[in-house]
Amino acid sequence: MVATLDDTKRNAIAIKLASLKALQQLVIENERLLLAQGLDAEIGDRIRNFLNDDEKNLGVLETVIGQYGIQAEAKKTVTQFIEKARELFKGSELSLYEKVSQHELLKHQLVMSGLIIHKAAQKVGADVLLAIGPLNTINFENRAHQEQLKGILEILGVRELTGQDADQGIWARVQDALAAVSGVVGSAVTQNSDKKDLNIQDAIRLDHGKVNTLFTELLQSNNPQKIQEYFGQIYKDLTVHAEAEEEVVYPRVRPFYGQDNTQELFDEQAEMKRVLDQIKAISPSSSEFKDRVKQLMQAVGDHIRQEESTMFAAIRNNLSTEQSEQLATEFKAAKTRIQQKLGVVTESNV
Repeated sequence: MVATLDDTKRNAIAIKLASLKALQQLVIENERLLLAQGLDAEIGDRIRNFLNDDEKNLGVLETVIGQYGIQAEAKKTVTQFIEKARELFKGSELSLYEKVSQHELLKHQLVMSGLIIHKAAQKVGADVLLAIGPLNTINFENRAHQEQLKGILEILGVRELTGQDADQGIWARVQDALAAVSGVVGSAVTQNSDKKDLNIQDAIRLDHGKVNTLFTELLQSNNPQKIQEYFGQIYKDLTVHAEAEEEVVYPRVRPFYGQDNTQELFDEQAEMKRVLDQIKAISPSSSEFKDRVKQLMQAVGDHIRQEESTMFAAIRNNLSTEQSEQLATEFKAAKTRIQQKLGVVTESNV
């Protein structure tokens, strides 16, 4: 069996991503609890906006994990922390100010985790950096949330100590801080979208971009071990992608894309799987190996061009935004299930 790129570094990033997802879920739980605390209208509206962003960000994070290609468990110390934090947030031991303070620290933890994953990806491989790219949106939004939470904390802190409202000019300072964040990161501070998820075209296009990067890395390498590892990742990613499309996407588009066009996509992927198995049996140090990989890359490229032109156009013309986003959600869920079935999973015992 071919080696894959599931080495120590990649597994460590997978565990960090799983931990980030667990923390993101905790953030959503906390914000729902805060909204039940009887907040005043302005603070309540801001927390409600956070919740809307964070629910979207959870979908983005699930996309990243599926795109990354390794399903992992959160680090045990993180799950233990989450259980303790959940108990405190649900209880009456902490004041409202203290709960929001802990929430702001949790947002900081999310920001740092996201940044660390991004920096680590730069050291591991171009395909990893591409896969985790959407994390930037989450990082920027969490940073913006932090600044707003600081303003909320000043209001709640003064109110808790004196029983009086703080100078509402604090919101102006928060807006100045947000403007500074915007200046640093550009227009991507927030998602600025009502989308609940990626649409199916976005989700498929992400997979296409990653496999193209892997092909490029493989063909540029002269190290037989690395070549074998890159092919192992290509084998795994294409297999998962193809099975998810055949299970979820193609049956959905067949009525409006046409029987012949859809069957052509099925047939192309069947041939791709056959070629993948043939290449798997060839020594990566032989000249034939790269020749066959180049042929596969060309065939995959033709398949990608058909999907991204005619199939995507058919989807745009026949599915609503909500239907396309729902199809993406189902596609991502199928990928996760298939990755688990194929053993594309790593566990954390730390």
